[in-house]
Amino acid sequence: MVRSKPPSKKQQKKGIDFKKIKRKLGRKLPPPKNATNTEIKSKAIVLPEQSVATNKEGLAVSKKGLTLKELLQQTSHHNAKVRRDALMGIKDLVINHPEELKLHRYAVIEKLRERISDDDKVVREALYQLFKSEIFPGCAEDNQGLFISLLMTYIFNAMTNLAIEIRLMAFKFFDLVVQYYPPCFSLYAEKILQSYEDILRKNQFYLEDKGKLKTTLSGLVRCLSLLPSKKPESEKNISGDRIIHAFEPDAPTANAGFSTIIKKLKELVLVLINCFHDFIPLLNSMPQLDALSFDCILSMLQSIDIAVRYFIYGTHEETPESICDQTLSSALSKKLLGVFPLYPKHHLSVKEDDRYFILNVVITAIFLHLRELVCPSANVFEKFLQFVENALLGTICSSTRSGKATWEKHIPLLLPFIPKLASEVETGWQSRILESFTRTFKDCNPESSLKLACLSMIEEMLTPRGDMHYTEASVTLGLGYQTVWIRELPLLLNLLGDKQPSSSQVVLCLLLRLGQFSGSNAFLFSEYENIQFALSEFYSTCQEGNIYYGPFMRLPRDCQELSICCLYYFSNLNVLLLKSVAFCCLCSDLEPFISFRIIEVLHAAYKAGHIQIADHISFFMTLLSRFKILPETIYPVRESDVKVSNHGDFKSLTSMLCSYLLQMGDCSVVFQILEKAFLGLILLQPPLENACAMLRVLVGLDSKPTRLSKQSIIVLSNFLPGYLMDVVHCIPEDDVQTWRYYVLPCFFMFDRSSKLLKLFLDVIGSFLTDSNLSLPSDTSTRYATDSLSRINATISLLLLLYKDAKVQKIISSFRTEISSILQSIASLQSSGLADDPMNFAHSKRHFPRGTTKRGIQAKFWRE
Repeated sequence: MVRSKPPSKKQQKKGIDFKKIKRKLGRKLPPPKNATNTEIKSKAIVLPEQSVATNKEGLAVSKKGLTLKELLQQTSHHNAKVRRDALMGIKDLVINHPEELKLHRYAVIEKLRERISDDDKVVREALYQLFKSEIFPGCAEDNQGLFISLLMTYIFNAMTNLAIEIRLMAFKFFDLVVQYYPPCFSLYAEKILQSYEDILRKNQFYLEDKGKLKTTLSGLVRCLSLLPSKKPESEKNISGDRIIHAFEPDAPTANAGFSTIIKKLKELVLVLINCFHDFIPLLNSMPQLDALSFDCILSMLQSIDIAVRYFIYGTHEETPESICDQTLSSALSKKLLGVFPLYPKHHLSVKEDDRYFILNVVITAIFLHLRELVCPSANVFEKFLQFVENALLGTICSSTRSGKATWEKHIPLLLPFIPKLASEVETGWQSRILESFTRTFKDCNPESSLKLACLSMIEEMLTPRGDMHYTEASVTLGLGYQTVWIRELPLLLNLLGDKQPSSSQVVLCLLLRLGQFSGSNAFLFSEYENIQFALSEFYSTCQEGNIYYGPFMRLPRDCQELSICCLYYFSNLNVLLLKSVAFCCLCSDLEPFISFRIIEVLHAAYKAGHIQIADHISFFMTLLSRFKILPETIYPVRESDVKVSNHGDFKSLTSMLCSYLLQMGDCSVVFQILEKAFLGLILLQPPLENACAMLRVLVGLDSKPTRLSKQSIIVLSNFLPGYLMDVVHCIPEDDVQTWRYYVLPCFFMFDRSSKLLKLFLDVIGSFLTDSNLSLPSDTSTRYATDSLSRINATISLLLLLYKDAKVQKIISSFRTEISSILQSIASLQSSGLADDPMNFAHSKRHFPRGTTKRGIQAKFWRE
């Protein structure tokens, strides 16, 4: 029997309390069977008319579709990128919808100011650019004081932030505020100066990161430039670019807000001096002076220079001596002036040469302001004088184009000290300083700001103030240089031309000032008289009969007015200058107001004894005889058409000259001088308008009986027939007013001189009988072509005379002469004129065909 096997253990079933499950490594354990499922599932609920886009319909939005309110909210987001994008969105929205900023400007500023102390650098810079490019320009016309006050609390908070980057950005924001609202500095001056002092005392950053120091110092320079000043006139009048330092035009002149800052400003200057002194070892160790280091040092020196000016010239109650006490004077002498001149330890490049020149110029200016307070030794003073001389000569600046520009840009900082140095230094140094200054004045570009600054100094040295005291030796030495300066002025005017009206105005102001001052100075009196020849080119010149107009004609009215006023102060106006000015008056391009102003000033000069009577009358007669009427014929242009005619201006000119001639003294003497000039001009056969003007002037000075000489009567008797025929030809009969204006002077002459009237009628008679005789007139020659033309012209002239009742009464006593003229007319008519129907038709309206001699006379006397 086969023995059966016992059952295996696997087949045995036993009870199992816990089942062990084997798990592979890395597999996630399944949740327990009794775990509670917390997952919540839901469907979106869509409500109609709740779309965000629908709510924004009609609102201004950015490129991303966000409104201003939403963008402002996002500026407080915890994510820096969202804050930055929000600021960029605000900028985009404001550019495209500027009215949004105008409507919500205060809300915008109130929200954005929170970001001034933002932890993110990019956000702060984006905020700064937003304020600079959009917000401040967009709010320039608003109540700036209100929104500035909204900003200042946050700016001051940022200035005390522990992070140096945020503090520096706060100074950058304040600099921006000052640019757009300068008065804010006076409101917060003490607190701002304290903040600058605190940041500059932390010298752990400025030697390492000069870019941060440069940003801080540039704002400080701008703030200090707003300190009020009572500077000397020499510095106030310097024109041109104020590069090194500036008391801006909008700087306050009162002491409001600055009364308590002297102590704080003094402490700040000491900190700046220490900062500058800390840079000196760095300069000595550097292979070259880089741009950032240069900018930082320059800003320090600028700040010290402006502060020193405020100590000396500022509108405060303390004296400069009390401010610049032993502590400050010692710091300035040892740490600033003691290192002068700055020079490199290594080889200079051209750019470095110019940079050191600029720095030394500013240190020199600081020294010259403080010279009387620090009491330097003779050696130290001479060292600075040597630099001033070399700087003026340009020997310590590179000769390149950039070096020349740097020299012209920064040398004006030293010019205000030239007058005082020239009056106080010893004779040897005075000569050297004046010589170098004169070289600078002559060699610099006529259109540069340096030239204008030199002119300001020349004015001060030629017309010194009361506090300037020159020794007798100094005065004698300076006369030679003064001669050069004065004679250079007319040449400078011609060089400037009309390219730089502002520069020409400065030169003309100086000339006017010299003219006003020359009466009390014999030297200036002589030199001012001698510039007349050179000055005549400024007005006009005549070469070979051609007139060339100078810059005077093209300059604006204010410059022309100045140059006209200069004429008054010449004690003896020469003929050349008068002739030059007369050509300008005759130019049609000159404004009539300026012409009348010239005449007014010259007449005032005559009354003051500065013009000879013969020259003055000659000037007047030149204007009357050579004034060109536009258009050249009276008609069809009428007086009311001022756009194309200057007839009205010439009439006003004639009346003005008549009035002035009557004021010149004894009319009989003036008449005798005028009569001689008038006769010479009459023989030149002037145009009708000019002839009328001269006749009116002559009649205005004449009397009854006439003062005309025998020769004048003869000349006039030959001239007036042609003149009156021109009037008849040019002026229609229906224009009574114009007609009387031209013929009235002749009627006055006939009334005052019967001899003139008799000779006048004789000339008319000769004109009819002698076919070879022509009348001295421009247009009367057309009447001499044939007998009929002569008849028509003569008849028209006689009828013209008979239109005036008074003249008709005068002529009635010359019946013999009139009868002779009428007889000549009848003879000419019966001599065959009727054979030409065309010619006869021209005179038929006066004398019908077949009219007898007696009929002609009767008709004429009747008419």
